[in-house]
Amino acid sequence: MTAKVTYTGELRTTCVHLRSGDSFITDAPVDNNGLGQAFSPTDTVATGLASCIVTMMGMKANGLGVDLVNTTAEVTKHMAANPRRISKIEIVLSLPAVVSEKDRKILEHTANTCPVHYSLHPDIEKVITFNWVL
Repeated sequence: MTAKVTYTGELRTTCVHLRSGDSFITDAPVDNNGLGQAFSPTDTVATGLASCIVTMMGMKANGLGVDLVNTTAEVTKHMAANPRRISKIEIVLSLPAVVSEKDRKILEHTANTCPVHYSLHPDIEKVITFNWVL
């Protein structure tokens, strides 16, 4: 088992990663009867994509001898109705690294082929922007 999710009432859950004991809460968004005081479940999906991208790029960067420390990802999630679902995830990466054109292409390919990217429904539009900050 990977995690345990407990419904705590008022449209909130507590999520515990069993191996580490780390936890976080989710809250329904304001536009869906929640308080919007924490990540919503769909926020965690969109944020999970960004986290996966940065993690996989970090793994590949280590092998290339590239330092991606302080890379950031800004995530914007768009919702659709009928049925309510994620329709689009936009991620803007700021990568403060001096990287050759060849390594940029390798790292960008790695980002676009991360496991979460492949796990999301193909109808979800994924827009990933790479800003190589020098």
